[in-house]
Parts: sequence; C-alpha cells; structure tokens
Amino acid sequence: MTVSGFTQNISSSGVLFTTEREPDLGTPIEYIITLNHEGPQAVNLRCVGKVLRSALVKEALEERPPAYQIAATLERYEFVRDH
Repeated sequence: MTVSGFTQNISSSGVLFTTEREPDLGTPIEYIITLNHEGPQAVNLRCVGKVLRSALVKEALEERPPAYQIAATLERYEFVRDH
C-alpha cells in the first residue's frame, strides 16, 4: 500500500512525518524521502525502518481526512536514481 506524507524532521536514526493513514505500531515501513524537490534534480532516498509511535494531530481533528504524526526508525537507506 502506498500512502503520501510530508516529512517534518529527519535524522540519522529516524524520521517524523505526517500522513492521512495510521500504521500499526512496530510494523516494518518503507518510505521514500525526496531531497532537493524544487531544484534542478531531485534526489530520492529509499528508507527502511519500523514504526515507533503514532498520534492524531490535534489541529487535524477538524480536518477531513484526519492527519497522523508518525515516528519511524531509519535502519537502512539507498539512493534511488531515475533511469
């Protein structure tokens, strides 16, 4: 299943992002982070980790669909090149 989201914070050990779907805690997750999105050439990182926590964003209670803030580990990554 593919779900779009927005990265809020990233470090060498994990990522915090917002998405419309709440994942199960502890499950493996694969995500792609696009760097230099508006530059001449975007760089994609394919990351693999595990969902640590999830919370409904309070400001999103009025919005439809709801938004969830997800924290996940960053266990390994690779650069993905466009062909």
